[in-house]
Amino acid sequence: MGITVGFDLDMTLIDPRPGMVAAMNALGKKSGLPFDGEAFASNLGPPLDQALREFGAPEDRIPELIWQFRELYPETVVPSTVALPGAAEALEAVRAAGGRTVVVTGKYGPNAQMHLDALGMKVDALVGELWSTQKAAALLEHEARAYVGDHLGDVRGARAANAVSVAVATGPCTREELAAEGADMVFDSLVEFPEWFARTFVETAV
Repeated sequence: MGITVGFDLDMTLIDPRPGMVAAMNALGKKSGLPFDGEAFASNLGPPLDQALREFGAPEDRIPELIWQFRELYPETVVPSTVALPGAAEALEAVRAAGGRTVVVTGKYGPNAQMHLDALGMKVDALVGELWSTQKAAALLEHEARAYVGDHLGDVRGARAANAVSVAVATGPCTREELAAEGADMVFDSLVEFPEWFARTFVETAV
């Protein structure tokens, strides 16, 4: 079929929250700045520099803080991260239908790849460090017909790329918020994705 489906990573395919809490708290302790790991992990999606600014980090320290966070990441976040229910099955549903999967995430690309490798998730392409409507560039480049994500920013990215917006209420946004933002379909989790994908893209192509 050749259909490409894009997926967000954090809180769509994976749950990295315990490690994110630990990493941000460790960064706060190391830097002497008032970082809140719980608050950070409760709203994953926006870029790291944005989160640091919201915590009051001085602008001139942000590049160094990002580098330090990335140093902490492999041993602090990756080992404690788990796949969300239905993630592997969702990727396999696209693959089994002859389609392609592309992860488009706001996360630093090498860290995103470490998660995929650690959890044995096979995707055809990965594009990192894109947020909200910025994701449209990658989705258009890969000709994605649909984009799956958990955040309002993911819905905006899908809409900007003229892709079907599939939202999962596994992240910080409620079903109602995702629908109000313009998601075409909202699931409680990716467990519901394979049946929908087959009905929407596979059966209609037969």
